[in-house]
Amino acid sequence: MPWPVLFIFAFLAGSVPFGFLIAMAKRIDIRKHGSGNIGATNVGRVLGRKWGFLCFGLDAAKGAIPVLVAGWSHSLLGVRWDALATDETWLWLGVAAAALLGHMYSPWVGFKGGKGVATGFGGLVAMWTPLTLPALAALIVWVIAVKALRMVSIASLLAAFAIPAAVAIRAALLDDRSAAFRAATPLLIVTGAIAILVVWKHRSNLARAIRGEERKVNV
Repeated sequence: MPWPVLFIFAFLAGSVPFGFLIAMAKRIDIRKHGSGNIGATNVGRVLGRKWGFLCFGLDAAKGAIPVLVAGWSHSLLGVRWDALATDETWLWLGVAAAALLGHMYSPWVGFKGGKGVATGFGGLVAMWTPLTLPALAALIVWVIAVKALRMVSIASLLAAFAIPAAVAIRAALLDDRSAAFRAATPLLIVTGAIAILVVWKHRSNLARAIRGEERKVNV
């Protein structure tokens, strides 16, 4: 499957507003409740935890499926991250980014959307093997941060930055560090950019956390 087609497929898959659809199935416009966001956190807050988990799973899947399709189409699945060709690395990462942008700026809900945590996680963890372990490490960071801070937004920010940090640590542990970091450059740049984008989408949450007004969850 050509890369341009994969980018379009990824954006359209990412743009499916599952949180909005789940709430509408219960005759609730999620945009008018809670934080107004269509992501899993607000769905769980308004409709209940099980619906939030369902939304998270669906949002993660719409990020993972295009990445898996792209990896399968171009024989990238299972290739060691430091053995990937640079152009293929950028293109594969581009598919994950397209799904993330589709989620954040869905044309079906006025080019608005969720904050990208679930879809970004799904897309990156599906990049087996380059980013699977760093994404899983970020999930562990997220769980620990939620339990410690009880703020999903701050946990999400920490998890987002944990991914490029994990990639850098992995490269630093290899024997040929110089070659490892050259191979990891696309991974570091794109995951770092995604982390910054997640911060941008969470800027209001961060401001409330600084003022001590951010909502906390029961864990």
